[in-house]
Amino acid sequence: MSTRFNARHFAPTRLAVAFAAAGITSAIPVAQAADSDDAQAGLLDRIVVSARATHVADVAGSVQFLDAPVLKQAAYNDINRILRLVPGVNLVEEDGFGLRPNIGIRGSGTDRNSKIAVMEDGVLIAPAPYAAPSAYYFPRASRMTGVEISKGPAAIKYGPQTVAGALNLFSAPVPTTAQPLGGDVAIYGGNFGTWRGHARASARYETTGPVDVGFMIETLQEHSDGFKNLDSGGSTGYRIEDYVAKLQLASKAGARFEQVAELKLQYSDETSDETYLGLTLDDFAADPYRRYRASQLDQMNVDHKLLQFSHRIVFNDVVDVTTMAYYTETARAWYKLNDVASGGSLRSIAAVTMDPVTYAEGYQNLVGASGYTSAVDALRVRNNNREYYSAGVQSVVGIRLEGGASEHLVEASFRYHEDEEDRFQQDDRYQMVDGAMVMTTAGAPGSNANRIGAAQAWAFYLRDTVDIGRWTLVPGVRYETIDLRRTDYAATDPDRTVPASVRDNDVDVWIPGLGARYALTDSLSLVGGVHRGFASPAPGSTADAELSWNYEGGMRYGNDAVALEVVGYFNDFSNLVGTCTNSTGGGCQIGDQYDGGSAHVWGVEVMAQYDAAASVGSPIALPVSVTYTYTKGEFRSSFNSAFEEWGNVSRGDEMPHLSPHQLTLRAGAEAERWRVYGTMSYVSRSRAVAGNGPIPATRRIDARTIFDVSAEVDVIDNVSVFGSIQNLTDEVYNVAWTPAGARPGLPRTFTGGVRLAF
Repeated sequence: MSTRFNARHFAPTRLAVAFAAAGITSAIPVAQAADSDDAQAGLLDRIVVSARATHVADVAGSVQFLDAPVLKQAAYNDINRILRLVPGVNLVEEDGFGLRPNIGIRGSGTDRNSKIAVMEDGVLIAPAPYAAPSAYYFPRASRMTGVEISKGPAAIKYGPQTVAGALNLFSAPVPTTAQPLGGDVAIYGGNFGTWRGHARASARYETTGPVDVGFMIETLQEHSDGFKNLDSGGSTGYRIEDYVAKLQLASKAGARFEQVAELKLQYSDETSDETYLGLTLDDFAADPYRRYRASQLDQMNVDHKLLQFSHRIVFNDVVDVTTMAYYTETARAWYKLNDVASGGSLRSIAAVTMDPVTYAEGYQNLVGASGYTSAVDALRVRNNNREYYSAGVQSVVGIRLEGGASEHLVEASFRYHEDEEDRFQQDDRYQMVDGAMVMTTAGAPGSNANRIGAAQAWAFYLRDTVDIGRWTLVPGVRYETIDLRRTDYAATDPDRTVPASVRDNDVDVWIPGLGARYALTDSLSLVGGVHRGFASPAPGSTADAELSWNYEGGMRYGNDAVALEVVGYFNDFSNLVGTCTNSTGGGCQIGDQYDGGSAHVWGVEVMAQYDAAASVGSPIALPVSVTYTYTKGEFRSSFNSAFEEWGNVSRGDEMPHLSPHQLTLRAGAEAERWRVYGTMSYVSRSRAVAGNGPIPATRRIDARTIFDVSAEVDVIDNVSVFGSIQNLTDEVYNVAWTPAGARPGLPRTFTGGVRLAF
C-alpha cells in the first residue's frame, strides 16, 4: 500500500521545541530503580493511573486492572471478550475478531472508540487522537500483558477525551533483573482456517560499565479464512503481522540518580477481507453467516508504525521526572461498497438492508444473483484512502511531600501533541454481471474527498494525592488548548495547489476533578468522585464541544480470598455530540457533527472475585468472579438530526447501543500441572437507534448468552498444550445493525496449540 505522507504537514518548530524539552530531562546518564519489581510500573508510574493490579485497591476512584495471568487464562485475541470481564464498558461488535472494536465507557458512545482515550504503554494510539479520534487501528490483544480501565475522575489524567474513561494497554516489558536470553513461543490452530503464532524473547545483562542493558523482541502472526460465506466465494478473514522491539538502559544499583531509558519500535500490517455490508432481517434468519456478492471486492489494508522513547529519573526520595516522546504513522485504505442504485438514485447500503422491499432494485444489486445484470454504474465502491500521523512529547514531575499529619504526591504534567488525518479518496463504479462485479467507471484520485484535518494541542495537568489518616483525596485539574484546522481541496486539484476552503476552530477547556477514598477498615473503603467530561469537536466543525459533569460513589472490599467493588455513577451531559461516519451507517455528510443537547446516563457496576478453595479446604485453587453492569441513558431534549444512530429524537428517548444488563461469570480450577476455566457472558437486548417503547425487529440488537471454555496442561516442564472453545453452544445472535445491516457474532470456534518456554 502506498504512503502519501509528506513532511510538509508538520509544524516542525513547535515539535522541535517540545522534543528539546524532552531531551533536557534525558541528558543525565540513564538508570532505573534497582528494587523495581515491574518494568511497566517502574517506567510508567507517573504516566498511568496504575501499572500494577495490586495498586488498584488504593486508587481513589473506579479503576480495574487485568494483569498477565488473567489475560493468559482467558487466552482471547479479541479485545471485546477481554473487556467483558470489566464492568461499565459498552461494546458493539462488528467483525467477530475484534479487528475494529467499538468501545464506550459508561454510555459515552461506542463508534470506533472515539469518546474514550485509548493508549498503548501510555501513548495515545488512535491514528489521530485529536483531529480524527476514530480508531481504525487497534493493537492486537494477543500480545498484551496488562489492561487498565480508568473511569470517573481518574480518567482526567489522560485526555483529551474525559467523558467517561480511558483504556490503557500494556505490551510485554523488558526484564527488570539480570537474566539470560529466554522467552516463549505459542502456536495455535483452529477451524475457519485459523492459525496464530506468537514468539517473544528477552534478556537483561549486567555490564562492566555504568549501565545495564535489557531488550525484548516479539512477533505475532495471525491468519483466518473467516467464518462468513461470500456468495461469490473467497476469503472473509484476515492476515496480520505484528512486530515489537524494546531496548532499555538502566543504571546500576547505587548510582547517584536512579534512571531508566527505553526505546520502543512497533510495526504492524493488516489485510482483512472485511465489509460494512450486513444482511436484511429475513436473510439473517435464513443464513446469518452469508455475505452478498456486492461485497466481493471489499478489503481493508492497514499499515502502522510507532517510535517511542521513554525516560524516568529519580533524583531523590522527593522528586522524579518521567518523559515520553512518540511518533506514529498509520496508512489505511478500505476499499468497500458504499451505496447502490435503486429507483433511479443511489441509496445507502444501510437503507437498502433495512428496507429491501422499498429498495427492491438496490437489494437485487446487493445480492447479485447468477444470471442477473444490473444497470451500468449501479454499484459505487469507495476507496477510503487515509493517512495519519501523530506525534508529541509529555513529561510528568512527581513530588512527594510530608506536612504534619498529611502526605502528598503532587504530579505536574505537560503534553505537546500534533496529529493529522489526510483523506484522498475516490469512488469507482461497477456493474453486476452474472454475480461478478465489473468496473464501468474509474474515479479520479481525490474526487470523493481531498482534505486534511489537523490538530495541535498543549495539555497541562496538575493533581495532588493527599493521604490524611484514613482519607485519600485526589484533587486535579487538566487544561487543554487545541487548535483545529480543516483544509479542503477541489476534486480537480489532486496536487493540492490552492485550498478550496480552510476552516479553523479552537478549543480552550478546564477539566477539574476530585476523587476520594475513605478507609473504614483495612479491608473496606468508600470511594467517590466528580469530574468534568470533555470531548473535542472535529476540525472545522460548527458543533460545540461535548461537555458533562460526571459523578460516582461506591465501596471496595478486599482480603486474601475476596475482592468486591460496587460503584454507582451518574453522567449529566449539557451537550452530547454525535459524528456522522460510515461506521454508524452514513446517510449524512461524513464528518458532520450534531449537537444532541442534554442527556443523562446512569448505572451500577459490580465486580467480585473469590477463591472458593479457601472455604472448602481444597488443594486446587477455585477462582470465581462476577462482573455486572446496569446502564440506562436517555435524551433530555428533543431535536432532529441526520445522524443514523439518533434520527429524530424526543425527550425521554433511550440512547442507542446501551444494553441495560451485562453479566459475566467466570470460574476455574487450577492445579500444579493443569488449569481449566469457563466463562458465561450475558448481554441483554438493546436498540440500534434512539427511541422508546418496544424495539422494532430491524432496530433490535439481540440478547445473547455465550459460553467459552479453555484448558491447559503442562506436558513436561516448559511445555504445555492448550485448547479453547468460544461460543460453546454455537448461539446465533445479531450484534449490530451498523454499519449496514444485521451482523453475526462469532460462531462456535475451536482453537488448540502448544506453548513452549525457554
